[in-house]
Amino acid sequence: MKRACIFCASSTQTDSVYRDAAAELGEVLVNHGWGINYGGGAVGLMGAIADRMLARGGDVKGIIPRFMVEVEWEHKGVSNMVHVDTMAQRKTLLIKDVDAVIAMPGSIGTMEELFEVLSNKKLGLFDKPVILLNTKGFFDPLILMLNKMIDEHFMRPQHGELWVSVEHPENVIPAIEASKTWNNNPLKLAVM
Repeated sequence: MKRACIFCASSTQTDSVYRDAAAELGEVLVNHGWGINYGGGAVGLMGAIADRMLARGGDVKGIIPRFMVEVEWEHKGVSNMVHVDTMAQRKTLLIKDVDAVIAMPGSIGTMEELFEVLSNKKLGLFDKPVILLNTKGFFDPLILMLNKMIDEHFMRPQHGELWVSVEHPENVIPAIEASKTWNNNPLKLAVM
C-alpha cells in the first residue's frame, strides 16, 4: 500500500470548503488504495480526512505529541495512533516511509512542516513528490513568494520543481504519478 503524509489544519473556524476538500481527498486516497500518516487530530481538516478515510475502511496512522493528547485533540477513532514527546519527533515519523507529501491549507504548523520537507528535498534528503492541494487558491501567495525566491536568485529555476500545485482533490493522484524524480545531484543545485 502506498502512503501519503498529510499536512493540514486542525482549526474548526475555517470555511467549510476546506474541510469538504479534505474529506474528498480522503475518498480519493481510499479509492486509489493509499493510506495516510497525519497529525492525529480529530477536528478541522485533520478530522475531515481521517473521518472520511475511516468511514471507507482506509488505513489511517496518526502521530501526535502527548501534550496534544492531554488537551484532548487526539482522534479517538484512529486505532493506529503513535504518541511522541516533541513536534520534531512527530515531523520525522510523519514522513517516514511515505510515497508522497500532500499539504492542504493550514496555519504556521502546516507551513513549518511543508517548508522542512521542501528544504530537505532541496538538499536531497527527501525525494518524494510534494503536492500542494490549493483549495480556493489558498497557496497562491506562498507560490508567489517561492517564485520570487527563484526570480531574485535565492533559489535556482529548477527548485520550482520541488512542489506541484493542484486545485482539486481528484488531481492529487495524477500529480503524484506525473511527478519527476528529483534532481540526481541536489547539493550542486543547492549552492548558488
